[in-house]
Amino acid sequence: MNIILVPGFWLDGSSWSRVAPALTAAGHLVHSLTLPGLHSIDASRAGIGLRDHIDAVIAVIDAIDEPVVLVGHSGGGAIIHGAIDARPLRVVRAVYVDSGPLGEGGVINDALQAHGDEIPLPDWHDFDDEDLVDLSDELRAEFRARAIPQPRGVACDAQHLTDERRFDVPVTVIACEFSSALLVDWIAAGHPFVAELARMKQMELVDLPTGHWPQFTRPDDLAAAILAAIDHPEQG
Repeated sequence: MNIILVPGFWLDGSSWSRVAPALTAAGHLVHSLTLPGLHSIDASRAGIGLRDHIDAVIAVIDAIDEPVVLVGHSGGGAIIHGAIDARPLRVVRAVYVDSGPLGEGGVINDALQAHGDEIPLPDWHDFDDEDLVDLSDELRAEFRARAIPQPRGVACDAQHLTDERRFDVPVTVIACEFSSALLVDWIAAGHPFVAELARMKQMELVDLPTGHWPQFTRPDDLAAAILAAIDHPEQG
């Protein structure tokens, strides 16, 4: 199976380096993406928006020309959902890592502080305590050393969706900072945050208790959860 790994904000494809080897060892072809504007700290972020990141994922799907599994972490969840909307018949499963599908008109996070065309990684005290669980001082230093400013447009642009076949694609949510039980409660309450997720026809929720960056804090367990999702009976 071809697995496309889409990182969250401030991260490039190398952020999956502790997760990808287990996926490869299991016989899968792994594509760890670095999205436009995130190839280096000196890259231009001007004019790069959400659609550019979605289109970058679509280009990889089209180049593979075989069924794929999409894995999106954090803001990458909105990106893979946009790609699924564009190629609903090419994706056999979507795996949302501490993230979820962003619905029509939604934005990933327009509250982040931008400096011109880019959003630098905020100070740690700007994150919620739940985000930082298990993220040791050593891991925080590693993260900050590798962090690349996020293109502002990706965080602020509205999502646009057109194909309701996106709801047919089986979904796995790997819940980290928020438990699956809380997600179930939000769905039952009709919370707008999970409105798109609530419309999925096939969905499983998997708990991986840790902070918002399990690819750093629990990489082996994250790889195992992704493999379990890929081997789900619904895959066929």
